Amino acid sequence: MSRRRTTAGFTLIELMVVVAILAVLAAIAIPQYQTYVAKAEMAAALAEIAPGRTAYETLVNQGVTNGAVYANANNLGLAQTTSNCSSISAQTPTNGVGNITCMLQGHVALKTHYLKLNRNSSGSWSCVSDVSPRYLPSSCTTG
Repeated sequence: MSRRRTTAGFTLIELMVVVAILAVLAAIAIPQYQTYVAKAEMAAALAEIAPGRTAYETLVNQGVTNGAVYANANNLGLAQTTSNCSSISAQTPTNGVGNITCMLQGHVALKTHYLKLNRNSSGSWSCVSDVSPRYLPSSCTTG
């Protein structure tokens, strides 16, 4: 006579295998997610200071050399602080060379670092940061 199984469900070993698989997936996914969050915050910080280039160019073309005008982010159409920048400032141009700087905040990998938009004497802009290269937007370099 064959014995019929009357209970249905998973055995303890089957449940342990599922938990182990989930743990491995979480161990891979969480660091990747943190990198994604840091990259997104860097891109957002760049987007928050990029509009200041237009006002900066206008002031340079008008010949404004007053340092107080550039240092005030409001004069560039930017907020003093944002969710990604603890402070935003600009350097008064010397012979057309200057920058707009965002002191980063938010993700732990970005705190105490900066993101700068540098203007050279020919009027070209470049993005520079001291953040790990893996977090930088494609238009930025380390420096």
